[in-house]
Amino acid sequence: MMLTDLKHADDAATPMTSRRVRVLVVDDSRFQRRVLAASLSKLGYEVTEAESGEEAMTLCRQSMPDMVLSDWMMPGMSGIEFCEAFRTMSEHHYGYFIILTSKTEKKEIARGLDAGADDFLSKPVDSHELRARLNAGKRVLQMQRDLRRGNQLLSDTLEELQSMYDSVDRDLLEAKTLQQSLLRDRYVKFDQAELSLMLRSSGHVGGDLVGHFPAGDGKLGLFAIDVSGHGISSALMTARLAGYLSATTPEHNVALMRQADGSLVPRAPQDVIAELNGLVLGEMNTEHYFTLMLGIVDLRTGIVTLSQAGHPHPIVQRRNGQIEQNGTGGFPVGLLEGVSFQQFQITLNPGDRLLILSDGVTECPDPAGQLLAESGISDMMTRLQDTKGPACLDRLVQELTIFAGKKDFPDDVSAILFEYGSAD
Repeated sequence: MMLTDLKHADDAATPMTSRRVRVLVVDDSRFQRRVLAASLSKLGYEVTEAESGEEAMTLCRQSMPDMVLSDWMMPGMSGIEFCEAFRTMSEHHYGYFIILTSKTEKKEIARGLDAGADDFLSKPVDSHELRARLNAGKRVLQMQRDLRRGNQLLSDTLEELQSMYDSVDRDLLEAKTLQQSLLRDRYVKFDQAELSLMLRSSGHVGGDLVGHFPAGDGKLGLFAIDVSGHGISSALMTARLAGYLSATTPEHNVALMRQADGSLVPRAPQDVIAELNGLVLGEMNTEHYFTLMLGIVDLRTGIVTLSQAGHPHPIVQRRNGQIEQNGTGGFPVGLLEGVSFQQFQITLNPGDRLLILSDGVTECPDPAGQLLAESGISDMMTRLQDTKGPACLDRLVQELTIFAGKKDFPDDVSAILFEYGSAD
């Protein structure tokens, strides 16, 4: 910003009617300058005079005028040349430029307009026409100043919004880190099995969560949650639900009950989901609902007891590669009061594995809008039959990326891969 811009930075905030308008008169004829200056002073303008374009440029560097009346024909720098130079002096202070001329040819007038002139006055200048042209110029300047103020206000508002967005973005990144910390162990090896977990939010934070907890002697609890919606409110509800199925505080885990001898044993998954349904509808003031797959695995026998509440069917891949996708479906949790839930059992033999996915996988669309669906999952798992553990889930995401044609999925993606026994 130039010195003159700084000096008149407040002018844009001052209405033209609340201060005297500064007019620079440029003419090599002293008599013409005096006549114009006298007329302008009577009209209430603050007048400065210059006898040449060069002198006018010096005065403009010291203090930019609001309006300029300049003769066209002058020795040295002509009025047209001065107008061109004037237009390059400031990007932040617009001056209304009127050329005084006896020229009437359209070609010459067009030349003046191309040079940056706003208006013309024919010499000799008529006082009534002068007043009318100056009033028109003041209206243009006022509109220009109003526009500048509006643009500045918009710029300030956008800057403030950007600052707020950056702050929220930092908070969301921190929230994402905290949410990912809910998934403490992404790979766990047991004597009889291996467990791999995957959680990938579609945004900073999401509504999916997968996890596990010890469920008594030789038993393991598994859960997969998918809260409706996306973003902060979904993530907060997911965090609260994680507390009900906590592995670190088993006494608060609603999926466990304490025996008379003090030991913890698993409750029936269907009863646990029914209790969660009552808690959501009775105690949580929220419009969110969620799907849930809750299972208890007997690590000694390979029997998995599952209850399904609107979550996609569990996928069993047998040792020979055969794919099974069966379940009871069920209502999501938090939609209807008094809903009963069912449970069923799957028996895993050594070399078999169980895959639980969120609908972010099964309902992932390709570029044409076609969903992956259960058939697409079967094809993927067939291709991934020989890939084990976390590498299998990584490959699954890669396959999903190829199918979707992009790395960012429209919904959260989560998975539990439980591999039982050994294929040897």
